[in-house]
Amino acid sequence: MGWRSSVSADLWLVVGLGNPGPSYAKNRHNAGFMVLDVLAARAGGRFKSHRSRTDVLEGRLAGGRAVLAKPRSFMNESGGPVKGLCDFYKAPVERLVVVHDELDIPFGAVRLKQGGGDNGHNGLRSVTKSLGTREYLRVRFGVGRPPGRMDPAAFVLKDFSAAERKDLDLEVDRAADAVEALISDGLGAAQNVFHAG
Repeated sequence: MGWRSSVSADLWLVVGLGNPGPSYAKNRHNAGFMVLDVLAARAGGRFKSHRSRTDVLEGRLAGGRAVLAKPRSFMNESGGPVKGLCDFYKAPVERLVVVHDELDIPFGAVRLKQGGGDNGHNGLRSVTKSLGTREYLRVRFGVGRPPGRMDPAAFVLKDFSAAERKDLDLEVDRAADAVEALISDGLGAAQNVFHAG
C-alpha cells in the first residue's frame, strides 16, 4: 500500500456497506457493495485485501485520488474496519463517503447528506460509534419500505424483487454517478442534481 506515506488532503475514502459472501451478494442490504463494484470498474482496478479488514482499491475517481473500500466484517460490525481505514490513510471524516441502503427512500432514489442519525441502520450505527462522530458524508440508495408487516431486518436481507432487478443496474450506476459528483462538485451541487429526480 504505497500511498500511506504520501497521503495528502486531496484523498477521498469511499466505503460501501454490505455483508460479505455470495449468499448476501444480491440482498438489498448490499446496495453499498454494488455501487462500489461499479466505481471499481470505472477506476479500472480490483479490490485487494487490506490489513484494516477491508478490501481496498487505490485509484482515481472523478479526477481525484480515492480509496474504495468494502469491509470484510458483517454489516453490524462495519465500524471497526472503517475506523481502521481512516486511521491508516489519515483521512479526515469530511472526506469519508459511506454508501448504504436506505429504507425510508423509494427504490432507486439516491439521496446525499452529511451527518444525521442512523435511522435503525446497524452498519451506520457501528460506523458512527467507532468514529465517534456522525459528520461523515452519506450516499443513500433507496430500497423502499417492506410490504405489509414484514420485519425491516428481514426485508433488507432479501434479494431485490424481479421488477426491481429490471432497473437495478441503471439505479446502481446512477448512485455511482452521485458519488463521483459529490467528490468532484461538492455536496450542495450533487444534491441539486440527484435530489431533483
